[in-house]
Amino acid sequence: MTRHFLTLLDLSSEELRAVIRRAIELKAMRNQNQDYAPFVNRTLGMIFDKSSTRTRVSFEAGMAQFGGHALFLSSKDTQLGRGEPVQDTARVLSRMVDIIMIRTYAHSTIERFAEVAQVPVINGLTDLYHPCQLLADLQTWFEQRGDISGATITWIGDGNNMCHSYINAARLLDFNLRIGCPEGYMPNAEIVAAAGSNVEIMHDAMAAAEGSDLIVTDVWASMGQEQEQLKREQAFQDFQVNHSLMQVAHADALFMHCLPAHREEEVSTEVLEGPQSVVWDEAENRLHAQKALIEFLLQHC
Repeated sequence: MTRHFLTLLDLSSEELRAVIRRAIELKAMRNQNQDYAPFVNRTLGMIFDKSSTRTRVSFEAGMAQFGGHALFLSSKDTQLGRGEPVQDTARVLSRMVDIIMIRTYAHSTIERFAEVAQVPVINGLTDLYHPCQLLADLQTWFEQRGDISGATITWIGDGNNMCHSYINAARLLDFNLRIGCPEGYMPNAEIVAAAGSNVEIMHDAMAAAEGSDLIVTDVWASMGQEQEQLKREQAFQDFQVNHSLMQVAHADALFMHCLPAHREEEVSTEVLEGPQSVVWDEAENRLHAQKALIEFLLQHC
């Protein structure tokens, strides 16, 4: 049966840990200049309804390092942009490429695509989830601190797709997730409820960060929400990750951000560039984590 990766929950806890361990191995192999090209003549199709720097470069470079090829398709380059049904595009591309990554808006779009695709489908981002970024975040934590089980992680900001993926990660890897968000910007209630006691929602950022092992945030207005920028700036003004907030976390707490960051909005430059920040390792790990994911999916299809 073809395996897809639409959310973290498409992996078991054991599989997720295995992918993270493999990502760390692949990173070490690359740093040692080892030649590892298991997917010569295999092709990754990449569909971008939403533009991205890190997603495109990491997937394209990763497939090239595996000896394969990656095809970049924007909405202007496909019949999807002209109204072709998602399922029809999925059927056709499945006969031409070996694996597909989609970065789009509605999560239902990628679900409909995966229903009929005959090859693995990867969620490069939807409005509901961003599971590939979580693979990179988790890899970074495991490199720095070991297993995340039992740790206290604090999400500061919007209850968005990144927040939802952190909730799923807490379920799978059994860590404590505090979500510090303003009223009116809470994560999806069903996703929260499914995580049970692993998740706690708070409306005081400082209280959410107290004694935390990792502080994570994201932009206040995601792509497609630019018209809400001023409204969100007012709502989130007490939810900036700055020196004062990091001070109430554990002394060795890490800071992560999926990037791009809006300095002096959701995070101060002092924190982003500070000694507790691992955002550049986190960004690099998109490459290694996604290579591990591609390897896993192609070996299980």
